[in-house]
Amino acid sequence: MGKIRILADSTCDLSQDLIEEYGITIIPLNIVLDSRSYKDGLEITPDEIYEWADRMNTTPKTASPEMGYVLEVLKPLVDNKDDIIFLGISEDMSATCQTIRMVAEELDYKNIWVINSKNLSTGIGLQVLRAVAYERQGMDAESIVREIETARDKVSASFVIDTLTYLHRGGRCSAVTALLGNALKLKPMILVDNGVMGVAKKYRGRQHTVVHSYVKDLEAQLLSADPNCVFITHSGIDKGIEQETYDYLKQLNYFKNIYITRAGGVISSHCGPNTLGVLFYNKLT
Repeated sequence: MGKIRILADSTCDLSQDLIEEYGITIIPLNIVLDSRSYKDGLEITPDEIYEWADRMNTTPKTASPEMGYVLEVLKPLVDNKDDIIFLGISEDMSATCQTIRMVAEELDYKNIWVINSKNLSTGIGLQVLRAVAYERQGMDAESIVREIETARDKVSASFVIDTLTYLHRGGRCSAVTALLGNALKLKPMILVDNGVMGVAKKYRGRQHTVVHSYVKDLEAQLLSADPNCVFITHSGIDKGIEQETYDYLKQLNYFKNIYITRAGGVISSHCGPNTLGVLFYNKLT
């Protein structure tokens, strides 16, 4: 009898340390620059993407994983008769989950469960870590899937962006387009709600001040969250802002674990540099 294997796509934005510690298999999405495709997290970095985007005055295209690559990843697990649980980026944003289902059909293997996280970045990562925790507690695959899907609407995923350009070019957040006509430089708080991004609040000012205001606005929600962990996830930001955000969460004396992760290429392609989010589970009742 095989094991329970937890898989996720590269948009989960977990650090390499967490991926290794929890034994997670990552399937990369693709980033397309001109006519060449790169595997997210393996063949290109966010900083290389920013350099190309600034030089070309455009942003890359992103695409779901190649079926051939997914087949190579899944085939040994299927041969081992493992139970495979895959958590993917919101199906409102990507066809990744459907790609995994198609490969499962190709393999004619029934013990593959595909969870639409209805989220992105470490909004997926939170669900992945919870799935691993359930597996380590001895829970069977069907029960893990049921628990994750029941609680996925409890994930609070939001972030503040420094520039509207990347989200507008990518077309993934229609609410951003309405802000572009404003002469003042708005920095919106983007909130993921039921798999879709929308603008929750609007800030102005330097990113240092904006991030501080954003985290302060979350304080009441943070202090009623699941205390196990909170993520600070950014797309490349000033170290001082990162440290101040960490210190703020630390002084709340509430969370058992505060993880800092850098967003991968796909998320960075859509959000642009200097984006920062604080992501956590609302307390389960």
